[in-house]
Amino acid sequence: MGLLDQVVGALAGGDSDGGSALLQAVLQLINNPQTGGLEGIVRSFQQGGLGDIANSWVANGENLPVSGEQVESVLGGSVLRDLAAQLGVSPQQASGGMASVLPQLIDRMTPNGELPQGGDLLSQGFDLLKKGGLFG
Repeated sequence: MGLLDQVVGALAGGDSDGGSALLQAVLQLINNPQTGGLEGIVRSFQQGGLGDIANSWVANGENLPVSGEQVESVLGGSVLRDLAAQLGVSPQQASGGMASVLPQLIDRMTPNGELPQGGDLLSQGFDLLKKGGLFG
């Protein structure tokens, strides 16, 4: 089973360890002060020329898609290599997985169309997973 299949299984509520590991890794990245947290991730996309895409994830309405290549160009190879090593996949698989997860995850973490101020985003993300509110 490929990483994308695992992610889809996790999004559908399956018990895929790979998809869960990806979601947890992305949540940790979003909650990481070194990346600037959720706001820093969104800002990176805006500064990388993908502001319309990132803003669609935060705003209410349809989420624009992003490609693995776009994720890599914004986040950089070192972030994806670290993520890939953590997950035991290739950097291309990691960027593809992030491309499938980020839009929906950021959308769910910004239900009012605004970036949250303060709080533990990692806990908020895990709460969404536990309640089945993520990607559902």
